[in-house]
Amino acid sequence: MADIVFRNVTKRYGDTLAVDDASFTVNDNEFFCFFGPPLSGKSTILRLVLGLETPDAGEILIGGRPVNTVSPAERNVAMVFQNLALFPHMSALDNVRFPLVERKVADVDIKRRVADVAAKLHIGHILHKPPAQLSGGERQRVAIARALVRDPNAYLMDDPISALDARLREETRVELKRIQRDLGKTLIYVTHDQEEAMSIADRIAILDNGRIRQIGAPAEIYDRPVSTYVARLLGSPVMNILKSVRGESGVEAAEGALSIADRAAPADAVEIGLRPEDIKVSPWSDNEKAGRGRPARVFEVEPLGGYTVVTLAAGQARLKALLRGQPDIRPDAMVAISCEPARVHYFGQGGGALAR
Repeated sequence: MADIVFRNVTKRYGDTLAVDDASFTVNDNEFFCFFGPPLSGKSTILRLVLGLETPDAGEILIGGRPVNTVSPAERNVAMVFQNLALFPHMSALDNVRFPLVERKVADVDIKRRVADVAAKLHIGHILHKPPAQLSGGERQRVAIARALVRDPNAYLMDDPISALDARLREETRVELKRIQRDLGKTLIYVTHDQEEAMSIADRIAILDNGRIRQIGAPAEIYDRPVSTYVARLLGSPVMNILKSVRGESGVEAAEGALSIADRAAPADAVEIGLRPEDIKVSPWSDNEKAGRGRPARVFEVEPLGGYTVVTLAAGQARLKALLRGQPDIRPDAMVAISCEPARVHYFGQGGGALAR
Protein backbone atom coordinates (compact mmCIF):
# COMPACT_ATOMS: atom_id res chain seq x y z
CA MET A 1 0.00 0.00 0.00
CA ALA A 2 1.24 3.50 -0.80
CA ASP A 3 -1.49 5.80 0.40
CA ILE A 4 -0.21 9.19 1.56
CA VAL A 5 -1.88 10.95 4.48
CA PHE A 6 -1.48 14.48 5.85
CA ARG A 7 -2.92 15.13 9.30
CA ASN A 8 -3.15 18.83 10.21
CA VAL A 9 0.20 19.60 8.59
CA THR A 10 1.54 23.17 8.82
CA LYS A 11 4.74 24.58 7.32
CA ARG A 12 6.09 28.11 7.74
CA TYR A 13 8.99 29.96 6.18
CA GLY A 14 9.53 32.86 8.55
CA ASP A 15 6.33 34.90 8.49
CA THR A 16 5.04 33.08 5.40
CA LEU A 17 2.50 30.33 5.99
CA ALA A 18 3.18 27.96 3.07
CA VAL A 19 0.93 25.08 4.19
CA ASP A 20 -1.87 25.82 6.64
CA ASP A 21 -3.32 22.91 8.65
CA ALA A 22 -3.60 20.61 5.62
CA SER A 23 -5.41 17.29 6.03
CA PHE A 24 -6.01 14.92 3.11
CA THR A 25 -5.51 11.33 1.94
CA VAL A 26 -4.08 10.31 -1.42
CA ASN A 27 -5.30 6.77 -2.00
CA ASP A 28 -3.15 3.90 -3.19
CA ASN A 29 -2.94 3.76 -7.01
CA GLU A 30 -4.53 7.20 -7.38
CA PHE A 31 -3.60 10.00 -9.78
CA PHE A 32 -3.97 12.97 -7.42
CA CYS A 33 -3.43 16.55 -8.55
CA PHE A 34 -2.74 19.74 -6.60
CA PHE A 35 -3.97 22.80 -8.46
CA GLY A 36 -3.82 26.47 -7.58
CA PRO A 37 -2.15 29.77 -8.42
CA PRO A 38 1.58 30.42 -7.83
CA LEU A 39 2.66 30.47 -4.16
CA SER A 40 -0.44 28.55 -3.05
CA GLY A 41 1.63 25.77 -1.43
CA LYS A 42 1.63 23.10 -4.15
CA SER A 43 5.38 22.53 -4.40
CA THR A 44 5.84 22.79 -0.63
CA ILE A 45 3.45 19.87 -0.14
CA LEU A 46 5.51 17.77 -2.55
CA ARG A 47 8.72 18.64 -0.69
CA LEU A 48 7.07 17.65 2.58
CA VAL A 49 6.07 14.27 1.12
CA LEU A 50 9.56 13.74 -0.27
CA GLY A 51 11.22 14.69 3.02
CA LEU A 52 13.11 17.75 1.81
CA GLU A 53 11.08 19.82 4.29
CA THR A 54 9.95 18.98 7.81
CA PRO A 55 6.49 20.09 8.97
CA ASP A 56 6.26 22.54 11.85
CA ALA A 57 3.12 20.74 13.04
CA GLY A 58 1.08 17.71 12.08
CA GLU A 59 1.92 14.23 10.82
CA ILE A 60 2.71 12.69 7.42
CA LEU A 61 2.17 8.99 6.73
CA ILE A 62 3.20 6.93 3.68
CA GLY A 63 1.70 3.48 3.48
CA GLY A 64 0.46 3.82 7.05
CA ARG A 65 3.96 4.59 8.35
CA PRO A 66 4.70 7.96 10.02
CA VAL A 67 7.60 9.56 8.13
CA ASN A 68 8.15 12.95 9.79
CA THR A 69 11.61 11.86 10.93
CA VAL A 70 12.37 9.47 8.04
CA SER A 71 15.02 10.53 5.51
CA PRO A 72 14.09 11.11 1.84
CA ALA A 73 16.05 8.02 0.75
CA GLU A 74 14.15 5.78 3.14
CA ARG A 75 10.75 7.04 2.00
CA ASN A 76 11.22 5.45 -1.44
CA VAL A 77 9.36 8.04 -3.50
CA ALA A 78 10.48 9.27 -6.93
CA MET A 79 10.41 12.99 -7.71
CA VAL A 80 10.43 14.95 -10.95
CA PHE A 81 11.42 18.50 -10.05
CA GLN A 82 10.26 21.57 -11.92
CA ASN A 83 13.90 22.55 -12.51
CA LEU A 84 14.61 18.96 -13.69
CA ALA A 85 17.93 18.56 -11.74
CA LEU A 86 19.68 16.49 -14.43
CA PHE A 87 23.38 15.72 -14.02
CA PRO A 88 25.13 17.91 -16.65
CA HIS A 89 28.23 15.68 -16.94
CA MET A 90 26.18 12.56 -17.75
CA SER A 91 24.46 11.57 -20.97
CA ALA A 92 20.67 11.33 -21.03
CA LEU A 93 21.06 7.53 -20.85
CA ASP A 94 23.22 7.71 -17.74
CA ASN A 95 20.79 10.15 -16.14
CA VAL A 96 17.92 7.73 -16.70
CA ARG A 97 19.99 4.74 -15.50
CA PHE A 98 21.33 6.51 -12.41
CA PRO A 99 18.64 5.52 -9.83
CA LEU A 100 18.95 1.86 -10.85
CA VAL A 101 22.75 1.86 -10.82
CA GLU A 102 22.73 3.37 -7.33
CA ARG A 103 20.44 0.56 -6.16
CA LYS A 104 22.70 -2.04 -7.81
CA VAL A 105 20.00 -3.38 -10.12
CA ALA A 106 21.24 -6.04 -12.55
CA ASP A 107 22.45 -4.70 -15.90
CA VAL A 108 19.96 -6.77 -17.88
CA ASP A 109 17.07 -5.33 -15.86
CA ILE A 110 18.44 -1.80 -16.23
CA LYS A 111 18.64 -2.20 -20.00
CA ARG A 112 15.08 -3.55 -20.18
CA ARG A 113 13.57 -0.83 -17.97
CA VAL A 114 15.38 1.99 -19.77
CA ALA A 115 14.33 0.71 -23.19
CA ASP A 116 10.72 0.43 -22.03
CA VAL A 117 10.46 3.93 -20.60
CA ALA A 118 12.43 5.45 -23.50
CA ALA A 119 9.90 4.02 -25.94
CA LYS A 120 6.96 5.33 -23.92
CA LEU A 121 8.39 8.87 -23.78
CA HIS A 122 9.92 8.89 -27.31
CA ILE A 123 13.48 9.64 -26.18
CA GLY A 124 15.40 6.63 -27.56
CA HIS A 125 17.05 8.75 -30.25
CA ILE A 126 18.49 11.30 -27.78
CA LEU A 127 19.83 9.07 -25.02
CA HIS A 128 23.43 9.50 -26.22
CA LYS A 129 23.32 13.29 -25.79
CA PRO A 130 24.26 15.31 -22.68
CA PRO A 131 21.56 17.61 -21.19
CA ALA A 132 23.25 20.71 -22.67
CA GLN A 133 22.48 19.43 -26.17
CA LEU A 134 18.79 18.77 -25.45
CA SER A 135 15.85 21.12 -25.83
CA GLY A 136 13.79 22.07 -22.78
CA GLY A 137 11.10 19.58 -23.70
CA GLU A 138 13.63 16.79 -24.24
CA ARG A 139 15.22 17.47 -20.84
CA GLN A 140 11.81 17.26 -19.19
CA ARG A 141 11.10 13.89 -20.78
CA VAL A 142 14.49 12.59 -19.65
CA ALA A 143 13.72 13.73 -16.08
CA ILE A 144 10.34 11.97 -16.20
CA ALA A 145 12.01 8.82 -17.54
CA ARG A 146 14.53 8.84 -14.69
CA ALA A 147 11.64 8.75 -12.20
CA LEU A 148 9.65 6.11 -14.10
CA VAL A 149 12.46 3.53 -14.28
CA ARG A 150 12.35 3.13 -10.51
CA ASP A 151 9.87 1.01 -8.54
CA PRO A 152 8.99 3.47 -5.74
CA ASN A 153 6.04 3.64 -3.39
CA ALA A 154 4.80 6.75 -5.18
CA TYR A 155 5.72 9.23 -7.88
CA LEU A 156 5.78 12.99 -7.26
CA MET A 157 5.76 15.39 -10.22
CA ASP A 158 6.13 19.15 -9.94
CA ASP A 159 4.71 20.68 -13.15
CA PRO A 160 6.84 18.26 -15.22
CA ILE A 161 5.66 19.05 -18.77
CA SER A 162 5.34 22.84 -18.70
CA ALA A 163 8.24 23.33 -21.16
CA LEU A 164 6.76 21.10 -23.86
CA ASP A 165 4.95 22.53 -26.86
CA ALA A 166 1.16 22.26 -26.84
CA ARG A 167 0.86 19.12 -28.98
CA LEU A 168 3.63 17.22 -27.17
CA ARG A 169 2.24 18.32 -23.80
CA GLU A 170 -1.13 16.85 -24.73
CA GLU A 171 0.45 13.58 -25.85
CA THR A 172 2.65 13.34 -22.76
CA ARG A 173 -0.13 13.90 -20.23
CA VAL A 174 -2.21 11.18 -21.88
CA GLU A 175 0.83 8.90 -21.76
CA LEU A 176 1.48 9.73 -18.09
CA LYS A 177 -2.09 8.79 -17.21
CA ARG A 178 -1.77 5.49 -19.08
CA ILE A 179 1.62 4.74 -17.51
CA GLN A 180 0.31 5.45 -14.00
CA ARG A 181 -2.62 3.11 -14.60
CA ASP A 182 -0.37 0.37 -15.98
CA LEU A 183 2.15 0.68 -13.14
CA GLY A 184 -0.54 0.66 -10.47
CA LYS A 185 1.32 3.30 -8.47
CA THR A 186 0.27 6.38 -6.55
CA LEU A 187 1.10 9.59 -8.43
CA ILE A 188 0.90 13.11 -7.00
CA TYR A 189 1.00 15.78 -9.67
CA VAL A 190 1.33 19.55 -9.31
CA THR A 191 0.25 21.88 -12.10
CA HIS A 192 -0.89 25.44 -12.73
CA ASP A 193 -2.65 24.33 -15.94
CA GLN A 194 -6.35 23.71 -15.33
CA GLU A 195 -6.70 21.67 -18.52
CA GLU A 196 -4.02 19.27 -17.29
CA ALA A 197 -5.64 19.01 -13.87
CA MET A 198 -9.08 18.31 -15.31
CA SER A 199 -7.94 15.80 -17.91
CA ILE A 200 -5.55 13.53 -15.99
CA ALA A 201 -6.48 13.54 -12.30
CA ASP A 202 -8.68 11.06 -10.48
CA ARG A 203 -9.10 13.76 -7.83
CA ILE A 204 -7.99 17.37 -7.50
CA ALA A 205 -7.13 19.41 -4.42
CA ILE A 206 -7.69 23.16 -4.88
CA LEU A 207 -5.17 25.27 -2.93
CA ASP A 208 -5.37 28.88 -1.79
CA ASN A 209 -2.53 30.44 0.24
CA GLY A 210 -1.57 27.11 1.76
CA ARG A 211 -5.13 26.02 2.58
CA ILE A 212 -7.07 23.27 0.83
CA ARG A 213 -10.37 24.73 -0.34
CA GLN A 214 -11.91 21.66 -1.99
CA ILE A 215 -11.02 18.06 -2.87
CA GLY A 216 -12.97 15.99 -5.36
CA ALA A 217 -13.18 14.47 -8.81
CA PRO A 218 -12.67 17.02 -11.62
CA ALA A 219 -16.32 16.88 -12.72
CA GLU A 220 -17.52 17.22 -9.12
CA ILE A 221 -15.47 20.36 -8.49
CA TYR A 222 -16.43 21.85 -11.85
CA ASP A 223 -20.15 21.23 -11.36
CA ARG A 224 -20.33 21.88 -7.61
CA PRO A 225 -17.67 24.39 -6.52
CA VAL A 226 -17.84 25.18 -2.80
CA SER A 227 -16.99 28.88 -3.22
CA THR A 228 -16.55 31.64 -5.77
CA TYR A 229 -12.77 31.17 -5.41
CA VAL A 230 -12.97 27.55 -6.57
CA ALA A 231 -15.60 28.39 -9.19
CA ARG A 232 -13.31 30.91 -10.88
CA LEU A 233 -10.27 28.59 -10.94
CA LEU A 234 -11.67 25.85 -13.19
CA GLY A 235 -13.16 26.63 -16.57
CA SER A 236 -12.11 28.52 -19.69
CA PRO A 237 -13.56 31.06 -19.98
CA VAL A 238 -14.01 31.28 -16.22
CA MET A 239 -17.39 31.19 -14.53
CA ASN A 240 -19.34 34.46 -14.61
CA ILE A 241 -20.00 35.71 -11.07
CA LEU A 242 -22.76 38.34 -10.98
CA LYS A 243 -24.46 40.32 -8.24
CA SER A 244 -28.04 39.14 -7.88
CA VAL A 245 -31.32 40.28 -6.31
CA ARG A 246 -34.51 38.39 -5.54
CA GLY A 247 -37.47 39.19 -7.73
CA GLU A 248 -41.09 38.12 -7.60
CA SER A 249 -40.57 35.03 -9.71
CA GLY A 250 -36.93 34.24 -9.03
CA VAL A 251 -33.57 35.97 -9.34
CA GLU A 252 -32.38 38.87 -11.46
CA ALA A 253 -28.80 39.77 -12.39
CA ALA A 254 -26.79 41.79 -14.92
CA GLU A 255 -28.91 44.86 -14.16
CA GLY A 256 -32.14 43.18 -15.21
CA ALA A 257 -30.80 41.68 -18.45
CA LEU A 258 -30.89 38.21 -16.93
CA SER A 259 -33.91 36.78 -15.15
CA ILE A 260 -33.85 33.28 -13.62
CA ALA A 261 -37.30 31.83 -12.93
CA ASP A 262 -36.19 29.79 -9.93
CA ARG A 263 -38.51 29.97 -6.93
CA ALA A 264 -36.22 27.56 -5.08
CA ALA A 265 -33.31 30.03 -5.17
CA PRO A 266 -31.80 30.54 -1.68
CA ALA A 267 -33.15 33.66 0.01
CA ASP A 268 -29.66 34.66 1.24
CA ALA A 269 -27.96 34.46 -2.17
CA VAL A 270 -26.10 37.64 -3.08
CA GLU A 271 -24.29 36.35 -6.19
CA ILE A 272 -24.96 33.83 -8.91
CA GLY A 273 -22.47 31.88 -10.99
CA LEU A 274 -23.02 30.96 -14.63
CA ARG A 275 -20.72 28.79 -16.69
CA PRO A 276 -20.21 30.40 -20.14
CA GLU A 277 -21.41 27.24 -21.90
CA ASP A 278 -24.71 27.40 -19.95
CA ILE A 279 -25.65 30.89 -21.18
CA LYS A 280 -28.08 30.98 -24.08
CA VAL A 281 -27.95 33.93 -26.48
CA SER A 282 -30.86 34.79 -28.79
CA PRO A 283 -31.88 37.81 -30.92
CA TRP A 284 -33.35 40.59 -28.81
CA SER A 285 -36.15 41.21 -31.31
CA ASP A 286 -37.71 37.82 -30.47
CA ASN A 287 -37.81 38.72 -26.76
CA GLU A 288 -38.69 42.40 -27.14
CA LYS A 289 -42.08 41.48 -28.58
CA ALA A 290 -42.80 39.35 -25.52
CA GLY A 291 -41.69 42.12 -23.17
CA ARG A 292 -39.02 40.01 -21.48
CA GLY A 293 -36.38 41.81 -19.42
CA ARG A 294 -33.72 44.07 -20.90
CA PRO A 295 -31.27 43.51 -23.73
CA ALA A 296 -27.54 42.88 -23.43
CA ARG A 297 -25.07 44.27 -25.96
CA VAL A 298 -22.49 42.14 -27.73
CA PHE A 299 -19.17 43.66 -26.70
CA GLU A 300 -16.75 41.33 -28.49
CA VAL A 301 -16.82 38.12 -30.54
CA GLU A 302 -13.93 35.61 -30.57
CA PRO A 303 -14.38 32.84 -33.19
CA LEU A 304 -12.26 29.81 -32.18
CA GLY A 305 -13.28 27.27 -34.79
CA GLY A 306 -15.46 24.72 -33.04
CA TYR A 307 -16.87 27.32 -30.67
CA THR A 308 -17.15 31.06 -30.23
CA VAL A 309 -16.61 33.17 -27.11
CA VAL A 310 -19.00 36.11 -26.91
CA THR A 311 -18.42 38.90 -24.39
CA LEU A 312 -21.67 40.58 -23.36
CA ALA A 313 -22.26 43.95 -21.72
CA ALA A 314 -25.33 44.53 -19.55
CA GLY A 315 -24.99 47.88 -17.83
CA GLN A 316 -21.73 47.70 -15.85
CA ALA A 317 -21.71 43.89 -15.90
CA ARG A 318 -19.53 41.92 -18.29
CA LEU A 319 -20.07 38.24 -18.90
CA LYS A 320 -18.89 35.63 -21.36
CA ALA A 321 -20.94 33.06 -23.25
CA LEU A 322 -19.49 30.01 -25.00
CA LEU A 323 -21.46 29.14 -28.13
CA ARG A 324 -21.03 26.17 -30.44
CA GLY A 325 -19.73 26.71 -33.95
CA GLN A 326 -19.56 30.17 -35.48
CA PRO A 327 -22.95 31.82 -35.00
CA ASP A 328 -23.84 34.97 -36.90
CA ILE A 329 -23.35 37.39 -34.00
CA ARG A 330 -21.60 40.72 -34.40
CA PRO A 331 -20.30 43.37 -32.00
CA ASP A 332 -22.86 45.98 -30.84
CA ALA A 333 -25.80 43.69 -31.63
CA MET A 334 -28.56 43.64 -29.00
CA VAL A 335 -29.34 40.16 -27.69
CA ALA A 336 -31.32 38.39 -24.99
CA ILE A 337 -29.55 36.13 -22.50
CA SER A 338 -30.98 33.28 -20.43
CA CYS A 339 -29.91 30.26 -18.42
CA GLU A 340 -31.69 27.13 -17.20
CA PRO A 341 -32.36 27.43 -13.44
CA ALA A 342 -30.73 24.04 -12.79
CA ARG A 343 -27.43 25.35 -14.17
CA VAL A 344 -27.25 28.38 -11.86
CA HIS A 345 -24.84 28.41 -8.89
CA TYR A 346 -25.76 30.48 -5.82
CA PHE A 347 -23.27 32.08 -3.43
CA GLY A 348 -23.77 33.80 -0.10
CA GLN A 349 -22.24 36.86 1.55
CA GLY A 350 -18.83 35.24 2.20
CA GLY A 351 -18.55 33.66 -1.25
CA GLY A 352 -19.59 30.19 -0.07
CA ALA A 353 -21.86 28.05 -2.21
CA LEU A 354 -25.50 27.76 -1.16
CA ALA A 355 -27.78 24.77 -1.67
CA ARG A 356 -31.19 25.17 -3.23
